[in-house]
Amino acid sequence: MNKAKRYIIRVVAAVLGLIIGAFLYFVYIFGGTYVPIPIVSEDEYETIALSNDGSLTGGDVSSDWTQGGHTRLYYNPDHPIIKVEQKDPNVENILVFGIDSRGVNDYKCRTDAMIIVSINKKLHTVKLISLMRDTGVYIGDTADTAKTNLDKLNAAYAYGGVGLMINTINRSFGLDIQRFVMLDFGSSADLIDLVGGVTIDVSADEVKYANHFIEEMNALNGTNSPLLTSSGVQTLDGIQATSWARIRYLDSDFVRTSRQRTIAMAMMNKVANMTYIRQAQLLNDSAGVFETNMVSLDLMRVARNALAGIDNVQEYRVPADGLYTVQNNPWMMKIDFATQNQLLKDYIWSDDHE
Repeated sequence: MNKAKRYIIRVVAAVLGLIIGAFLYFVYIFGGTYVPIPIVSEDEYETIALSNDGSLTGGDVSSDWTQGGHTRLYYNPDHPIIKVEQKDPNVENILVFGIDSRGVNDYKCRTDAMIIVSINKKLHTVKLISLMRDTGVYIGDTADTAKTNLDKLNAAYAYGGVGLMINTINRSFGLDIQRFVMLDFGSSADLIDLVGGVTIDVSADEVKYANHFIEEMNALNGTNSPLLTSSGVQTLDGIQATSWARIRYLDSDFVRTSRQRTIAMAMMNKVANMTYIRQAQLLNDSAGVFETNMVSLDLMRVARNALAGIDNVQEYRVPADGLYTVQNNPWMMKIDFATQNQLLKDYIWSDDHE
């Protein structure tokens, strides 16, 4: 075989390796267990007839958390996801959310974390956008069905499942989310353990608050993760890292969402730097741990578009500073939607954020 042919073979092998590695990486990050949630047009929303009772899942939702089970996705057939056209073919927005569940049967619960993963294949960026759970919104699938009184955004999932939550987010913030990933506390910890833990700089003030949640999560999951004994840079296991990310009363929910994004970026970087063999092992080990409505073709597209942006991860939060007032009873953040939505639109879709 001449040098030219050997060179061509090496190039083809390298390209195939890159594609396979990207695919495995994003199957691991966004894959989990596929659940076929209906997506319908707004015209069809009024007349659609669905028989599913909300029990869509492919993972183990019958075993207790202590036996490796996880909480099933809550889907209410009265609230399918309403189809929204993608605003820019270069930008895809995916909702990753965690639920505030305390066991496999506690599925009609509030969301504890909501992060939009915005992937821009033109600018090669990945943007993590936290939606504050105490944000006041008008919950409803459409403008006609929205409640007339403000309620906390994290209640939408409890009221009507994943469809009502995504529809409310899209309508309230002018977004085009159609795909999602759902985790509970246990599955979040399992994923972190599968990548070998994450390195976090824990402050002295955070230690006792993290330990409180470690004890709670150990009891819920039947684990014995050790308490933190010191502050500083250290590798946290799944229970420790998830507990650290749940800290709220030390500072604020704003800082808590920052911790969540820190965990997400740490995981993404660890997986991106693994060998393809290790990624394949992770893919196998993570099957059924969490749930998503993305199929293999979706995952391949996401992988191709996002791989180039893995080294350019940015952060944002809604509501941003100065764009909300506080209502005390009940406590929630009332947003200046006109200003916030324009800023969010510019952040996600404008070429100015390179």
